[in-house]
Amino acid sequence: MPIKTVLKSAVAALALAGSGSLFAQGAPIDTAAFDALVAKGPVASAETIAASPWASKIKQAGTLRLGGTQTSNLFSLLNEKDGKIRGFDAGISQLLSRYILGDGAKIQFTQVNSSTREQVLINDQVDLVVATYSITPARAEKISFAGPYYTSQAGVLVKANNKSIQSYNDLAGKKVATQAGSTGPAILAQFAPKSTVQEFQTHQEALDSLRQGRVDAYVTDYTLLLNTLSLGTGDAKLAGAPFGAQDPYGIGLRKGSDGVAFVNAFLKKIEADGTWAKLWTISIGQRTGSTAVPTPPALP
Repeated sequence: MPIKTVLKSAVAALALAGSGSLFAQGAPIDTAAFDALVAKGPVASAETIAASPWASKIKQAGTLRLGGTQTSNLFSLLNEKDGKIRGFDAGISQLLSRYILGDGAKIQFTQVNSSTREQVLINDQVDLVVATYSITPARAEKISFAGPYYTSQAGVLVKANNKSIQSYNDLAGKKVATQAGSTGPAILAQFAPKSTVQEFQTHQEALDSLRQGRVDAYVTDYTLLLNTLSLGTGDAKLAGAPFGAQDPYGIGLRKGSDGVAFVNAFLKKIEADGTWAKLWTISIGQRTGSTAVPTPPALP
């Protein structure tokens, strides 16, 4: 099933769930199931590691230097009780750590946002970035991407009581928030050229501007908005269906890195053995009421 259909069914499930608010509280991640899945992930052979200078360097260092986030409810959320980050992106990272190092916990974490992802790779501060990172030609000029490992589209978020904005077609003359350094500004230029765009450095700043009434809508990745709504605050809603081109999420590496081929082979392995589907179900499907596992995007 196309991921667009899956995302629509997830939104419908959330909207129909109880407690009287537009969006009910998304179920917390099953920590035991998540941890068990990572612990059972595949481990690369010594020959496979030796064939990749990128993987060999990580193996020798004994740790995977990851650029990521820790505030994304469905993709990478820090559990302050046990200090662990869980979610779909976090699972991909930890499974890769296990694949190379035999242990999903051997990760050195660096917080990134949409404005710093390329720079930490260029500066060799991290080995890779996994952070709902859309593959774009402009970014691909600076870094290399493995994947895609997931796809999404754009979406419009408005306050729950907003009746004037039903889709992106209603954004003309409106103040619209998006994230600087994301695909949002280009999407708005194409689909809502008559809107007044305000760029914010972080997702939270854009959300706050909407909730405070400083903007009329927030346009960004649809899956990120679904993630926000799964938190169940009830003060916002999606306006219309996902729109625009399919947005492929990639894993960022330094420009020209042989790690691209290594990571793509790893992704093919976890897709073929069912690990990818199980990770999606634990991280997203069970928590948004969606039972139809999407087909992973085609890999090079």
